[in-house]
Amino acid sequence: MGSLVAAVASSHAFAVTPPEKWDELRERNRNVYAQRQQVAVPPPHPRMNAESMEDVQTRYARVRNGLFELKRIIKESKPDALIVIGDDQNENFTAQNVPQFAIYTGAEAVFFDRLLKEERTYRCDAEIARVILDGAVDRGFDLSFSENFPDKRLISHAHVEPLMRILLPNADLSIVPIYVNAIHPPGPVPARCYALGEMLGDIIRNQLADKRIAIYASVGLSHFTAGYPWRYYRGRFGYGCISEDFDRKVLQWIADGQSSKLAELSSAELMDHGEIELRSWIVLAGAVGAVPGRVLAYEPLYRGLMGMAVAEWPLKATV
Repeated sequence: MGSLVAAVASSHAFAVTPPEKWDELRERNRNVYAQRQQVAVPPPHPRMNAESMEDVQTRYARVRNGLFELKRIIKESKPDALIVIGDDQNENFTAQNVPQFAIYTGAEAVFFDRLLKEERTYRCDAEIARVILDGAVDRGFDLSFSENFPDKRLISHAHVEPLMRILLPNADLSIVPIYVNAIHPPGPVPARCYALGEMLGDIIRNQLADKRIAIYASVGLSHFTAGYPWRYYRGRFGYGCISEDFDRKVLQWIADGQSSKLAELSSAELMDHGEIELRSWIVLAGAVGAVPGRVLAYEPLYRGLMGMAVAEWPLKATV
């Protein structure tokens, strides 16, 4: 039987970028929002004025330290492969073809960090990916797949940035990328995401022989930025907002071992609170089940345009 030896999750984007770059990136994002929505450039969120650089550095250090703890956990769990769950924002998948769920089945992928203009080749475990794909389809879960991308380039920032910058910079572990649609409504309902995770956990434990598997889920937590699907949004938050209370509720469920409550959320709730990317964490929660999580950090950083969180699920007792 295979085993799930590590389950970790974090925010991405600004959360894996040094705060010294935030002002530049935030201004760029504000301008993109104005161009896409054909409105004036939105003013900075009022809460941003209370965040001095000293304050930001102190609070971001908690996030950064949490990310390095995830890196340690992955390394010390000695997995044979790392499943990486994230969304795609018109990067590898465009409006020509947007799968609700997809898995990459190629043998390698060239990760390209568009901000840093760096690339690195990562080994991908095509055998494990194929077992997951076949097992999903056999269970009636029609998972899409891609065996290759143009020039083998994998550019979805949810997958690329956390691994290249912090978690797996040396590309010394095989990975299996999984995609969850977030920004192209209608996205999969949370219950379906949780069911995908339950199925993934079952395949890991019952069809991957003696393989040791780690899972990392990459999201943004609450944020309302240029890439948000504003044409579908009818909620009360505007550009630059963070739904802090909703973030904290989600994290409390995770800490209490009540991750199944995530499956009870609606797609409308995710949309209203800037949580459309939470679907990736919900998949991981389904794979882990009722194991209480450990929230390593949560910081709503308005200079960084998002609620930033880091969490892990201790699994020693279940392996």
